[in-house]
Formats: sequence, C-alpha cells, structure tokens
Amino acid sequence: MAWNEPGNNGKDKDPWKQGGRDQGPPDLDEVFRNLSKKFGGIFGGNKNSGNSNSNNSGGSAALILILVVALLVWAFSGFYTIKESERGLILRFGQYHSEVMPGIHWKPTFIDTVTPVDITSVRSLRTDGFMLTQDQNLVRVTFEIQYRVFDARAYKFSVVDADSSLREATDAALRYVVGHSVMDDVLTKGREVIRQNTRTELEQIISLYTMGLELVDVNFRDARPPEEVKEAFDDAISAQEDEQRYIREAEAYAREIEPRARGQVNRMMQEAEAYKQQILLKAQGEVARFEKLLPEYLAAPQVTRDRMYLETMEQVYGNSSKVLVDVKNGNNIMYLPLDKMINNSGDTKAPAINPLSPNSRTNSNDGRTPDLRPEASRADSTRTGRG
Repeated sequence: MAWNEPGNNGKDKDPWKQGGRDQGPPDLDEVFRNLSKKFGGIFGGNKNSGNSNSNNSGGSAALILILVVALLVWAFSGFYTIKESERGLILRFGQYHSEVMPGIHWKPTFIDTVTPVDITSVRSLRTDGFMLTQDQNLVRVTFEIQYRVFDARAYKFSVVDADSSLREATDAALRYVVGHSVMDDVLTKGREVIRQNTRTELEQIISLYTMGLELVDVNFRDARPPEEVKEAFDDAISAQEDEQRYIREAEAYAREIEPRARGQVNRMMQEAEAYKQQILLKAQGEVARFEKLLPEYLAAPQVTRDRMYLETMEQVYGNSSKVLVDVKNGNNIMYLPLDKMINNSGDTKAPAINPLSPNSRTNSNDGRTPDLRPEASRADSTRTGRG
C-alpha cells in the first residue's frame, strides 16, 4: 500500500506529518537564508548573543570545508610535465633552485615556478648588412648560423636574452673578420676562410659570456657589392672565374700529358735496355763461336778460312735484292736489277727483261742458258770441280 493511499482508518501516511502536525517540504529560501546568517556571523555580521554558539559552530564547519577544498585545488594544481626535449628550471620565490629532468613532477604552487627550456631543437639566426673591408670597400654580407642550447641554466640566467646576445655577437664577429679581409676574398675565393674565421671568433665570444649555447653550423649565404658598382664587380668576378677555369684546364692537360710522357720514357728505357741486352748477348755468342772455331782453324786454317768466307758471302748475297750472273766462257757479268723488277711488276708499261736478249750482255756464240745462281754458290761448285 502506498504511503499516501487513503484509508487506514482515516490516517494518511504522509512523511511530512510527524507528531500530529503538518511540517510540509523544506523551504529552500529559508535554507539559504540560514546559510547567509551563519556566514555573516563568522565575519561579524550577526551580533545576536542568543544565537552566537550555533553560529560559531556552523561558521567553523564552513571554514574547514573551504580550507579543505582550497588545499585540494592547490595540491592538484602543482602537477606538471616536462617533455623529453626539455629541461625544467625551478625558481623558488624567484631564485634558481634546481633543474628537473623530463617526466611528471609536482611543485608547490605560488612557491615554485617552473620554466621549461628546449635543448634539442636546432635554431637558426641570420644577420646581414653593409660592412667595410680592409681595402676600404663596402660590401653587403648575409650570414646565417645554426645553434642549440646545451646548458639550460646558463641560457636563462647568464645573460638577459641569450638569443639577442648571440645575434649581436655574430654581427660583431662577422664585421671583425670582414674588416680584416680584402673585397676580392669576400666576394670570390676567400669565403670559406671568412666562414671559418667567423665561427672561431663567435665561439670565443660565446665561451666568454657562458651563454649555454653551442654552434651547429655556420653558413656564408651571400656577399655582393653595392648596386651602383655591381656591373663592374660582375665583370671582375667573371674574369677571375675565367682565370680559374683556364688554370684548371691547364692542370687537367698537364695531368693528361705527364703520364703519357712518363710512359714513353719508360718504353724507351726498356727498349734501350733490351737493345743493350741483345747486343751483349750477341757479342757473347760471337765470342763463344769464335772460341769454338779456333781449334778447327788451328787444325785446318785454309779450309776454315774458305768456309767462313763462303758463309759470310752467302749471308750477304742472301739479304740483297740484286743478282750478278757470271756466264761461263765469257768476259762479261750480267746484272739483274731484281729490286726494280719487283717494284715495276704492277706497271703494265714497264718492259720485260729477257736474260737471253742481246741487251743482257750474254755470249751469243755460247747459246747456253746463263747460270743464275749466286756468286758464292758458283764459286763453291767451281772449287768442288777443281777438287
């Protein structure tokens, strides 16, 4: 049976009716009015002495509640996170206290202040402007550096603004190096030297001021003369580039010719050495041959002498293109120019030479075929017939 169901001997089961009187639902306006009175009593707003005890007890409970809530908010507000690429600098009451590593940490709010510093990212900085060279010329130079933070505490507290200080140090180092260089070096061939010198000067300045920065790279972007004299300097730079090109071409030609000449020298030396060895061995062979012929010559001098003569004449006439024909029973020797006959063999107009013609200087009364053998062979056969 429901609590508000009629019946039950005329007695309603209404929860607001207790003790025989009708209380009704709570009045929200009255609840808020009582709370305001309690807070007013805490801050001195209610001076009623009759309700002083109840007001003090209610004010103390509210104050404790507020303090607990504020304490929880303060505690949770102290959690913070440092990224992997950062380092956290803790300032306690505005003074440096410590450095924290990446991760989740807690700090007392309103007491400690945490400043994260990125130490892994590479930052870039560019400076440019008109600068005076050593030879009193004006050039516009553009320079760029790349750097990163390696000491977070020095980066934040050694100087007021490390980035601005680095920019001014770069400009000062660059002007110092350009001021000690001539204009031709700045515009053309001396850029690498200027870049290295500028980096050296800048690193010295950074180490002196302990900025907590380190240089990653230094780049010489551009260097050009003022616009009023740009054309003249372009012509000068073009001439210098042509000079360098001609020098490189000459060096390449020298590198090409020199190995070839060395090869020819080595070949000639090897040929000379081979010729030397050939002559030496040939002479040694001749000596050995004569030493072997000596006993034979001592045994039969005339026979050995004739044999040597015949072998020598055979070798001489064997290398000759001319033939001398000695006709028996005749006083004339016929000469056959075989070298001319060989050269004119392809010419159809060249007359053929007949060894039996009247112009061949043969004996017309003999009628026999002339002996075409070399003279050495004929002499050998004659000597054989005599023997």
